[in-house]
Amino acid sequence: MNRNAILALLGVVLLGFVPFVMDDFFINLTSQILCYALFAVSLNLIVGYGGMTSLGHAAYFGIAAYGVTWLHTVAGWGQLSSAIGAVAVATFTAAVFGVLALRASGLSFLMITLALGQIVWGVAYRWVGLTQGDNGMRFPVRPEPLGFNINGATSFYYFSLIVFVVSVYIIWRVVQSPFGAGLRGTKDQPRRMRMLGHNVWMIRWVAFIMSGFWAAIAGLLFVYYQKFVSPYTVSLQQSAEVLLMTILGGAGTLTGPMVGAVIVTLVKNVASSYVERWNALLGLIFVLAVVFMPTGLVPGFRKLWKRRTAPPPASTPALTAKPSTEHAS
Repeated sequence: MNRNAILALLGVVLLGFVPFVMDDFFINLTSQILCYALFAVSLNLIVGYGGMTSLGHAAYFGIAAYGVTWLHTVAGWGQLSSAIGAVAVATFTAAVFGVLALRASGLSFLMITLALGQIVWGVAYRWVGLTQGDNGMRFPVRPEPLGFNINGATSFYYFSLIVFVVSVYIIWRVVQSPFGAGLRGTKDQPRRMRMLGHNVWMIRWVAFIMSGFWAAIAGLLFVYYQKFVSPYTVSLQQSAEVLLMTILGGAGTLTGPMVGAVIVTLVKNVASSYVERWNALLGLIFVLAVVFMPTGLVPGFRKLWKRRTAPPPASTPALTAKPSTEHAS
């Protein structure tokens, strides 16, 4: 077992002890962090590994949340069938939006995803008959997976932890697979990938769909946690915050988006109780991180650690002048 696997296992074990050392407020806060961490990791698939910066990722997150609520409360579907249906709708939306967005790249791709996300927000805000508009929709009761009641803070936390660990493990396997290597290749050397016979557009589209799928899973966790969904769930601010989490922690790393999710969620829920303008504080943190650690906090601290633990360079002995062997006559 390598060092990264040991650290990951240790992290899961420590997370398992959270309910034993914290009260219900911080247990619920940690559940929220897990939800947003999975959301950020899903975005990192296309931003960090694929080089496709999106400002509309909250669309799939919110569609899943709205979908499971509508299917269960209005259409009368069961908990499991409504969850599967909601994830399917969100993933299909990601597939359609991917076809539209991948017609461009760079700034144009960013603007297309922004426009598509705003369309979803407009539907959620204006179509009152479907989404109840700004009033939002309430989810009546949390599901009981395999007969387990997850209504309590501790039980829901363990449910969120299991979903989070399984999801991140699958994403990690995808990143380490040949597909993940191809995705990184489309980011770094797209022309060379085309010359080698790879379908760059298809690789990016599949990654876009997978990213939307995992964002939908995070959306389910969100609505199960909040028991409420509103147009804010699909808003531009939500997309911007999850992008901030990804970049702040370190795009292109597995743990970077998780660290970013921890910082942003703590600032929103804890620091905001003491600092009135918590948005300014979050902006200051981001600016400092960009200035001093432009690649993100995780890669930045990793470089500092390597620099501190690296052995000092071997000193080269000074060259001494050899005495002259010539004698004056």
